[in-house]
Amino acid sequence: MRKFSVTVNGNTYEVVVEEVAADATVTPVSAPVAAAPAAAPKAAPKATAAAGSVAVKSPFPGTVLKINVAQGQAVKKDDTLMVVEAMKMENEIKAPQDGTVASVNVTKGAAVQTDDLLCSLK
Repeated sequence: MRKFSVTVNGNTYEVVVEEVAADATVTPVSAPVAAAPAAAPKAAPKATAAAGSVAVKSPFPGTVLKINVAQGQAVKKDDTLMVVEAMKMENEIKAPQDGTVASVNVTKGAAVQTDDLLCSLK
């Protein structure tokens, strides 16, 4: 008998497997049924930056954990605008230049995709 830990759809199961000879008959066993996963937050609607402003887009898919700025707030280059979680890592989205936040286009907890508009600067 060998013991394994298997993760299926985020649920971890401990299984014990019996080694059998090659000529033995195998009886299939159904896997345990996991509860349905909770619904993910809705994706942010696609938005476009206003004319004359700098668009700050998501470099990868993830979830918005923190928003550190508000509309009208002055920011300096490399200030952290927001934090996006992707693959269990918190990634800081930084200001590409000095400016003023023209719009914040996402909310905390929103799911974003690559190139979704997070905010814009002017």
